Amino acid sequence: MTPAVLLLQTRAPTSVMGMIFGGTISTKLILLLLASASCVSAYIIYQKWKQFREVRLQGDEFLEHMERAQRLEDAYKAILSLPESPYGRVFRQGVNFFSELRPGALREGSQNAPGLSLMQLEALRLVLEKSEAEERDELAQGVQWLAIIGSVSPLLGLMGTVIGIMNVFLNITSAGGSNIMAVAPGVGQALITTVAGLFVAIPAVIAYNHFVSQLNLVSGELEGFSSEFIGTLARESRV
Repeated sequence: MTPAVLLLQTRAPTSVMGMIFGGTISTKLILLLLASASCVSAYIIYQKWKQFREVRLQGDEFLEHMERAQRLEDAYKAILSLPESPYGRVFRQGVNFFSELRPGALREGSQNAPGLSLMQLEALRLVLEKSEAEERDELAQGVQWLAIIGSVSPLLGLMGTVIGIMNVFLNITSAGGSNIMAVAPGVGQALITTVAGLFVAIPAVIAYNHFVSQLNLVSGELEGFSSEFIGTLARESRV
């Protein structure tokens, strides 16, 4: 065994922290990027979890008030007292547009007001769809970064591993030996970035899939509510 190989074995790290702090500059740089991505991912996950939780609570309260209302006018008055929510904004957008098409139609004693024409009804449907899309886009903000982090982090980790293994073989070649005791620590150091990449990616992917399912759920509820809104107009002979 050559003195150079003995020197490599002597300097070989014996713990995970030793592998991290004893790595090459490229390894430390990739680990720093992955640590930053992990912090960003954790922040987004917390913010979106809190946001979707609030939306779910607001949705339950909104639907509870809607079920109590007997007529569209009663529902509109009840919703005005609720805090801002995607459900309330879509409802108000629809009611306001209906009021613009039929001024005074929501006042007391206006049951005999003329209903909407087919063209006006189609315009109302488009307004509701536009409002739904705006709310969906608002809720989706930040979620795409979880997908980016979840897909890029393993690639960064793999790149760090490849660079690390290349450095290991270059060092072994320059040392003039191929003892497994000299190769193993360097390979272990190189694999740290792959582990770190997976550690960052797995929570991001899980959170992304969860938030997408929540987003689809809220979007479906908004679409269903828009249909019920138009159905209410028809039931009250406003169409």
